[in-house]
Amino acid sequence: MAKTATITDPQEAARELARLFDEHDHTVFFGGAGVSTASGIPDFRSVDGLYHQQFAYPPETMLSHSFYVSHPAEFFDFYRKKMIALDAKPNQAHVKLAQLETDGKLDAVVTQNIDGLHQLAGSRTVWELHGSVHRNICQRCGATYGAEWICAREHEDERGVPICPECGGRIKPDVVLYEESLDQRVLMGAVQAIANADMLIIGGTSLVVYPAAGLTQYFRGDKLVIINRDPTPQDRNVDVLISCDIAKAFQF
Repeated sequence: MAKTATITDPQEAARELARLFDEHDHTVFFGGAGVSTASGIPDFRSVDGLYHQQFAYPPETMLSHSFYVSHPAEFFDFYRKKMIALDAKPNQAHVKLAQLETDGKLDAVVTQNIDGLHQLAGSRTVWELHGSVHRNICQRCGATYGAEWICAREHEDERGVPICPECGGRIKPDVVLYEESLDQRVLMGAVQAIANADMLIIGGTSLVVYPAAGLTQYFRGDKLVIINRDPTPQDRNVDVLISCDIAKAFQF
Protein backbone atom coordinates (compact mmCIF):
# COMPACT_ATOMS: atom_id res chain seq x y z
CA MET A 1 0.00 0.00 0.00
CA ALA A 2 1.38 3.39 -0.97
CA LYS A 3 1.96 5.67 1.98
CA THR A 4 1.92 9.45 1.95
CA ALA A 5 5.03 11.29 3.03
CA THR A 6 5.38 11.94 6.74
CA ILE A 7 3.78 15.21 7.85
CA THR A 8 5.94 17.03 10.38
CA ASP A 9 4.45 20.54 10.31
CA PRO A 10 1.69 20.93 12.93
CA GLN A 11 -0.37 23.33 10.81
CA GLU A 12 -0.25 20.99 7.82
CA ALA A 13 -1.17 18.11 10.13
CA ALA A 14 -4.15 20.05 11.48
CA ARG A 15 -5.38 20.82 7.95
CA GLU A 16 -5.04 17.18 6.94
CA LEU A 17 -6.90 15.93 10.01
CA ALA A 18 -9.69 18.45 9.47
CA ARG A 19 -10.06 17.24 5.87
CA LEU A 20 -10.08 13.59 6.91
CA PHE A 21 -12.73 14.14 9.57
CA ASP A 22 -14.90 15.91 7.00
CA GLU A 23 -14.63 12.90 4.70
CA HIS A 24 -15.45 10.20 7.28
CA ASP A 25 -18.49 9.54 9.41
CA HIS A 26 -17.31 6.85 11.82
CA THR A 27 -13.89 7.66 13.21
CA VAL A 28 -12.32 6.04 16.27
CA PHE A 29 -9.31 7.44 18.09
CA PHE A 30 -6.91 4.96 19.68
CA GLY A 31 -4.52 6.71 22.06
CA GLY A 32 -1.68 6.16 24.49
CA ALA A 33 0.51 8.01 26.96
CA GLY A 34 1.71 10.54 24.38
CA VAL A 35 -1.77 12.09 24.31
CA SER A 36 -1.34 13.30 27.89
CA THR A 37 2.28 14.51 27.83
CA ALA A 38 1.11 18.02 26.88
CA SER A 39 -0.94 17.91 30.09
CA GLY A 40 2.22 17.38 32.12
CA ILE A 41 1.87 13.61 32.58
CA PRO A 42 5.10 11.84 31.55
CA ASP A 43 4.91 8.87 29.23
CA PHE A 44 6.73 5.61 29.80
CA ARG A 45 9.31 4.92 27.11
CA SER A 46 10.63 8.28 25.89
CA VAL A 47 13.95 9.70 27.12
CA ASP A 48 12.21 11.51 29.99
CA GLY A 49 9.67 8.76 30.55
CA LEU A 50 8.88 6.77 33.64
CA TYR A 51 10.91 3.75 32.58
CA HIS A 52 14.10 5.85 32.41
CA GLN A 53 13.81 7.12 35.98
CA GLN A 54 15.54 5.48 38.93
CA PHE A 55 13.47 3.80 41.65
CA ALA A 56 14.09 1.19 44.34
CA TYR A 57 12.41 -1.36 42.06
CA PRO A 58 11.83 -1.29 38.28
CA PRO A 59 8.51 0.42 37.42
CA GLU A 60 7.32 -2.76 35.71
CA THR A 61 7.80 -4.59 39.01
CA MET A 62 6.06 -1.94 41.11
CA LEU A 63 3.10 -1.92 38.72
CA SER A 64 2.60 -5.68 38.88
CA HIS A 65 -0.18 -7.56 40.66
CA SER A 66 2.28 -9.60 42.68
CA PHE A 67 4.02 -6.43 43.93
CA TYR A 68 0.65 -4.94 44.92
CA VAL A 69 0.00 -8.09 46.97
CA SER A 70 3.45 -8.53 48.51
CA HIS A 71 4.59 -4.90 48.90
CA PRO A 72 1.41 -2.84 49.35
CA ALA A 73 3.11 0.08 51.13
CA GLU A 74 5.70 0.52 48.37
CA PHE A 75 3.03 -0.01 45.72
CA PHE A 76 0.76 2.74 47.02
CA ASP A 77 3.67 5.12 47.58
CA PHE A 78 4.62 4.75 43.92
CA TYR A 79 0.96 4.82 42.80
CA ARG A 80 0.25 8.09 44.60
CA LYS A 81 3.44 9.81 43.43
CA LYS A 82 3.68 8.61 39.84
CA MET A 83 0.31 7.32 38.65
CA ILE A 84 -2.10 9.95 40.01
CA ALA A 85 -1.92 13.48 38.57
CA LEU A 86 -4.74 15.44 40.15
CA ASP A 87 -3.51 18.79 38.80
CA ALA A 88 -3.39 17.65 35.16
CA LYS A 89 -5.87 19.30 32.78
CA PRO A 90 -7.05 18.19 29.34
CA ASN A 91 -4.95 19.55 26.48
CA GLN A 92 -6.01 20.51 22.97
CA ALA A 93 -6.08 16.89 21.78
CA HIS A 94 -8.50 15.86 24.53
CA VAL A 95 -10.68 18.93 24.00
CA LYS A 96 -10.86 18.56 20.22
CA LEU A 97 -11.69 14.85 20.40
CA ALA A 98 -14.55 15.62 22.79
CA GLN A 99 -15.82 18.32 20.42
CA LEU A 100 -15.62 15.96 17.45
CA GLU A 101 -17.72 13.41 19.33
CA THR A 102 -20.30 16.10 20.15
CA ASP A 103 -20.36 17.08 16.47
CA GLY A 104 -21.02 13.48 15.45
CA LYS A 105 -17.63 13.02 13.76
CA LEU A 106 -16.05 10.68 16.31
CA ASP A 107 -17.66 7.44 17.48
CA ALA A 108 -15.36 6.56 20.36
CA VAL A 109 -12.03 6.96 22.10
CA VAL A 110 -10.08 3.82 22.92
CA THR A 111 -7.35 4.71 25.39
CA GLN A 112 -4.49 3.00 27.17
CA ASN A 113 -4.32 5.92 29.62
CA ILE A 114 -5.62 5.78 33.18
CA ASP A 115 -5.74 9.54 33.86
CA GLY A 116 -9.41 10.21 32.98
CA LEU A 117 -8.56 13.34 30.97
CA HIS A 118 -10.74 12.35 28.01
CA GLN A 119 -13.83 12.29 30.25
CA LEU A 120 -12.75 15.50 31.95
CA ALA A 121 -12.63 17.15 28.52
CA GLY A 122 -16.17 15.97 27.79
CA SER A 123 -15.75 12.70 25.88
CA ARG A 124 -18.57 10.28 26.62
CA THR A 125 -17.75 7.05 24.80
CA VAL A 126 -14.34 6.13 26.19
CA TRP A 127 -13.06 2.58 26.37
CA GLU A 128 -10.37 2.57 29.07
CA LEU A 129 -8.31 -0.52 28.28
CA HIS A 130 -6.12 -0.19 31.35
CA GLY A 131 -8.71 1.20 33.77
CA SER A 132 -8.63 4.49 35.68
CA VAL A 133 -6.98 5.94 38.78
CA HIS A 134 -10.33 7.58 39.52
CA ARG A 135 -11.80 4.24 40.55
CA ASN A 136 -10.31 2.45 43.55
CA ILE A 137 -12.35 -0.49 44.74
CA CYS A 138 -12.64 -2.28 48.06
CA GLN A 139 -11.91 -5.94 47.46
CA ARG A 140 -14.29 -6.97 50.26
CA CYS A 141 -17.47 -4.88 49.90
CA GLY A 142 -17.04 -3.32 46.44
CA ALA A 143 -17.19 0.32 47.59
CA THR A 144 -15.49 2.68 45.13
CA TYR A 145 -13.26 5.63 46.01
CA GLY A 146 -11.77 8.37 43.86
CA ALA A 147 -8.16 9.40 43.33
CA GLU A 148 -8.62 12.35 45.68
CA TRP A 149 -9.62 9.96 48.46
CA ILE A 150 -6.49 7.86 47.89
CA CYS A 151 -4.27 10.94 48.06
CA ALA A 152 -6.01 12.37 51.14
CA ARG A 153 -4.72 9.40 53.18
CA GLU A 154 -7.47 9.68 55.79
CA HIS A 155 -8.14 5.94 55.97
CA GLU A 156 -5.04 3.77 55.94
CA ASP A 157 -3.24 1.26 58.10
CA GLU A 158 0.06 1.71 59.90
CA ARG A 159 1.97 1.04 56.68
CA GLY A 160 0.21 3.77 54.73
CA VAL A 161 -1.98 1.35 52.79
CA PRO A 162 -5.55 2.62 52.19
CA ILE A 163 -8.34 0.61 53.78
CA CYS A 164 -12.09 0.79 53.26
CA PRO A 165 -13.79 2.90 55.94
CA GLU A 166 -16.98 0.89 55.42
CA CYS A 167 -15.65 -2.60 56.10
CA GLY A 168 -11.89 -2.40 56.61
CA GLY A 169 -11.24 -4.24 53.37
CA ARG A 170 -8.26 -3.87 51.10
CA ILE A 171 -8.40 -1.23 48.36
CA LYS A 172 -7.20 -1.95 44.83
CA PRO A 173 -6.93 0.61 42.05
CA ASP A 174 -9.19 -0.21 39.12
CA VAL A 175 -6.20 -0.27 36.80
CA VAL A 176 -4.82 -3.23 34.88
CA LEU A 177 -1.52 -4.14 36.46
CA TYR A 178 1.16 -6.32 34.93
CA GLU A 179 0.16 -10.00 35.28
CA GLU A 180 -3.54 -9.07 35.00
CA SER A 181 -5.91 -9.47 32.05
CA LEU A 182 -7.88 -6.71 30.37
CA ASP A 183 -11.53 -6.35 31.31
CA GLN A 184 -13.44 -8.41 28.73
CA ARG A 185 -16.38 -6.01 28.54
CA VAL A 186 -14.08 -3.08 27.82
CA LEU A 187 -12.01 -5.13 25.40
CA MET A 188 -15.02 -6.22 23.37
CA GLY A 189 -16.41 -2.68 23.31
CA ALA A 190 -13.12 -1.38 21.95
CA VAL A 191 -12.91 -4.16 19.36
CA GLN A 192 -16.44 -3.45 18.13
CA ALA A 193 -15.79 0.29 17.89
CA ILE A 194 -12.60 -0.24 15.88
CA ALA A 195 -14.20 -2.87 13.64
CA ASN A 196 -17.09 -0.50 12.79
CA ALA A 197 -14.89 2.53 12.07
CA ASP A 198 -14.27 3.90 8.59
CA MET A 199 -11.21 5.80 9.90
CA LEU A 200 -8.87 4.85 12.74
CA ILE A 201 -6.52 7.46 14.17
CA ILE A 202 -3.74 6.09 16.37
CA GLY A 203 -2.08 8.74 18.49
CA GLY A 204 0.58 9.03 21.17
CA THR A 205 1.39 5.35 21.48
CA SER A 206 4.43 3.24 20.65
CA LEU A 207 2.17 0.30 19.71
CA VAL A 208 4.39 -2.15 21.57
CA VAL A 209 2.16 -2.91 24.59
CA TYR A 210 0.02 -5.99 24.00
CA PRO A 211 -2.75 -6.99 23.96
CA ALA A 212 -3.83 -3.33 23.55
CA ALA A 213 -1.68 -2.71 20.46
CA GLY A 214 -3.14 -5.79 18.79
CA LEU A 215 -6.60 -4.22 18.66
CA THR A 216 -5.64 -2.31 15.53
CA GLN A 217 -5.83 -5.57 13.56
CA TYR A 218 -9.63 -5.38 13.78
CA PHE A 219 -9.76 -2.21 11.69
CA ARG A 220 -11.18 -2.78 8.21
CA GLY A 221 -12.05 0.79 7.28
CA ASP A 222 -10.93 3.26 4.66
CA LYS A 223 -8.19 5.33 6.31
CA LEU A 224 -5.52 4.50 8.89
CA VAL A 225 -3.66 7.42 10.48
CA ILE A 226 -0.80 7.47 12.98
CA ILE A 227 0.20 10.55 14.98
CA ASN A 228 3.34 9.94 17.03
CA ARG A 229 6.65 11.66 17.64
CA ASP A 230 8.65 8.44 17.34
CA PRO A 231 8.41 5.60 14.80
CA THR A 232 6.05 2.70 15.51
CA PRO A 233 6.01 -0.89 14.19
CA GLN A 234 2.93 -0.08 12.10
CA ASP A 235 4.16 3.05 10.32
CA ARG A 236 4.61 1.21 7.03
CA ASN A 237 0.94 0.16 7.00
CA VAL A 238 -0.70 3.58 7.36
CA ASP A 239 -2.26 5.95 4.87
CA VAL A 240 -1.25 9.12 6.70
CA LEU A 241 1.76 9.41 9.01
CA ILE A 242 2.04 12.48 11.22
CA SER A 243 5.17 13.10 13.28
CA CYS A 244 4.64 16.18 15.44
CA ASP A 245 3.16 17.31 18.75
CA ILE A 246 -0.26 15.67 18.95
CA ALA A 247 -1.90 18.56 20.81
CA LYS A 248 -0.82 20.97 18.04
CA ALA A 249 -2.02 18.57 15.36
CA PHE A 250 -5.54 18.83 16.79
CA GLN A 251 -5.67 22.63 16.56
CA PHE A 252 -8.41 22.84 13.94
